[in-house]
Amino acid sequence: MALFSSVSLCMLLLLSFFFFPCFSSKPNNQQVNESFSLSLSLESLPISKNTKTKTNPQLSTLSSSSSPSSLNVKSSFKYSTGLVVTLPIGTPPQLQQMVLDTGSQLSWIQCNNKKTPQKELPHKESFDPSLSSSFAALPCNHPVCKPRIPDFSIPTDCDDKRLCHYSYFYADGTLAEGNLVREKISFSSSQSTPPIILGCASQSEDARGILGMNLGRLSFPSQAKITKFSYCVPTKQAQSASGSFYLGNNPSSSSFRYVNMLTLSQSQRKPNLDPFAYTLPLQGISIGGKKLNIPPTVFKPDAGGSGQTLIDSGSELTYFIDAAYNVIHEELVKKVGPRIKKGYEYGGGVADICFDGDAIEIGRLIGDMVFEFENGVEIVIPKERVLAEVEGGVHCLAIGRSERMGGGGNIIGNFHQQNLWVEFDLANHRVGFGEVADCSKSAK
Repeated sequence: MALFSSVSLCMLLLLSFFFFPCFSSKPNNQQVNESFSLSLSLESLPISKNTKTKTNPQLSTLSSSSSPSSLNVKSSFKYSTGLVVTLPIGTPPQLQQMVLDTGSQLSWIQCNNKKTPQKELPHKESFDPSLSSSFAALPCNHPVCKPRIPDFSIPTDCDDKRLCHYSYFYADGTLAEGNLVREKISFSSSQSTPPIILGCASQSEDARGILGMNLGRLSFPSQAKITKFSYCVPTKQAQSASGSFYLGNNPSSSSFRYVNMLTLSQSQRKPNLDPFAYTLPLQGISIGGKKLNIPPTVFKPDAGGSGQTLIDSGSELTYFIDAAYNVIHEELVKKVGPRIKKGYEYGGGVADICFDGDAIEIGRLIGDMVFEFENGVEIVIPKERVLAEVEGGVHCLAIGRSERMGGGGNIIGNFHQQNLWVEFDLANHRVGFGEVADCSKSAK
């Protein structure tokens, strides 16, 4: 991404919990290069499937380097069930809401052809290609537009205008389809990404787009030459709070503890494994100081890919395969069995460890939860945040069964990344974690 000069621009970032950000930067006359820094603040909102968040974040100058290989920018976004970011796309820029998703590759925006002046388009409006001089649709003979290309869940094809048409399915069943295009993200008149391949969705079940951040060749980091990014998710609470998101170098990284991402062999790349995901070496889980009897092999991909453990900003809850989930369930029954809401299931049976009553009290009975990695690295979920309010005062353990979602892997969602810096160091093939007392204060 590029920096803004002296002007301010409103933006919004979204992950699986909605975050609305503000970018800030200093003047710089370079394009985005292999290394730069962008920081965004987050605002926390209650969990709700129907939450509609509004924001008017300000984009302003933060800092930059005169070196052509570095760039520093800071911004903000709100948090409800995902990280939502608003990016200035096209020439002149049109602000587009996109979900920041480390679990997907293709970035896409909602498109239309309204002949409405940009100044009359609110943030929620779709992108109008006719208003951008840098917009270009990919023709059918483009190298990306080939049958059975592995970047897409459905092969690309030609539409009736001889343009490259794509369809993209997500694990939750969401579908987005439209044309593949080239467009740039313009942060100022002197700062922009090179043209990157995006989806220009004509049909989608979500009003917001996706900012794909995984390891695939068409992801935003890959195309924009971003080698490092990090975020700090604020706690979910009734009142809004702010956190931070960086693209590039994080000034707090000296205190992070790192785990190496697992390297996956070609033979493992089917049928249940995601080769572009951030796969982590999870080794065990503890609840209330007790190490659960789950073999470490449960958290590693088998020959077919089942058991892969990945970290995903685009997933709200955490999911485990039955071999792990059943052990967690048994432990919770021992600890708080009489308090479990009988016959209640959330999300079509994805989560079934749910409670009425005082969530803080129940959390104290459960105790802290710890995800244990190699070299003593841990993600600690304090007892005050082991439960998530889902609806009508009902609270559930924020962990679901991945098999009920049609998957065979383990996913660490953003609910279990609160008050934690998570850094994706692509150059060194590792993920770093840094505990923060209050992510909202790190944004100031």
